Amino acid sequence: MADNNDFYNILGVSRDASNDEIKKAYRKLAKKYHPDANPGDKSAEEKFKQVSEAYDILSDSEKRSAYDQFGKAAFENGGAGGYGGYTYADASDIFESFFGGGFSDIFGGGFGSSQRKNGPKRGADVQTRLNISFEESFFGTKKQITLSMQEECPTCHGSGAKPGTSPETCRNCGGTGQERVQQQTLFGTMSSIRPCKVCRGEGKIIKSPCPTCNGSGRVKRPKTLELDIPAGIATGQSLRLSGKGEPGERGGQSGDLLVTMYVSNHSVFVREGNNISLEMPISFSQAALGADISIPTMNGEEKYTIKEGTQTGTVLTLRGKGFPTLQNNKICGDMLVKFKVIVPRKLNEKQKELLRKFSEEGHEEFEESRKSFFEKIKRKFE
Repeated sequence: MADNNDFYNILGVSRDASNDEIKKAYRKLAKKYHPDANPGDKSAEEKFKQVSEAYDILSDSEKRSAYDQFGKAAFENGGAGGYGGYTYADASDIFESFFGGGFSDIFGGGFGSSQRKNGPKRGADVQTRLNISFEESFFGTKKQITLSMQEECPTCHGSGAKPGTSPETCRNCGGTGQERVQQQTLFGTMSSIRPCKVCRGEGKIIKSPCPTCNGSGRVKRPKTLELDIPAGIATGQSLRLSGKGEPGERGGQSGDLLVTMYVSNHSVFVREGNNISLEMPISFSQAALGADISIPTMNGEEKYTIKEGTQTGTVLTLRGKGFPTLQNNKICGDMLVKFKVIVPRKLNEKQKELLRKFSEEGHEEFEESRKSFFEKIKRKFE
């Protein structure tokens, strides 16, 4: 049966584990059972202490050698290993060596951090989406959105206390939100810092909670905001409204509001980057004889003269008729107009007869084009 008090079993490594394996196992377990990650969980706190003790011994080659020979007896009463009186004062040095100063960021303060739980806390960012039309994304527009958001309680003005009363400084921790706990272990006195059990890390105690917010200092209410949507914005792009997110706590700044745009499709135009593409149908006679036509754009119609003999797939570029860029709305993309010759499906006898005569008259030109086409194919295979 495995000994659950064995340091190797506590870390979940074999007795011949390398230093890197021991360190990796310890980092994983330390994150999992750290008191800041498990507030109020006694079992996790005890497990964290066991993991820390195991790592302290097994990470040191001399202590590990003594443990392998004599077990825990090597560290009792100045035993064989000579390591009695070990004091675990603060884990910050260990974690700083592992995480390069980033451990406190992982758990929002960590050990020995100057950023206490009861200090100013920035409000959360709020994300939402907004559907706008193709035209609104082209020209820009103003929109109002209504969101249900947390805001400062109007009754207690964020204190959480009933009007006429005030939060009291916690006597147990003196308003720090933290308390130091000392325990006797196999290695001597072990000292650790944890959130105050009386005020739960807040540093203050509200004896008479506000009836409106129940002591939280905040209430959720609908909030209407006006957005100035710039011309040229595209699907997936977001507007950031600084300070319009959730309010901060204890004097902390408010978070931001991020509004992501979703632009609806247009019945005729297609956006491609900052360009707009358009498939423009023209008749057979217009393509063959040429004609004056009107091309629709986002800013109105553009007059254009089709040249004689225009083929299907011919692309016309209208400079500056596309979407404005967000950085400079004076710089715009282009409109790409692709002509599509429409072949009539239903012809009367007179029209068919005219086309037969046309075909006979133009047979020589058609055969020349056909011959050139097949010669190009032949050269490819040669």
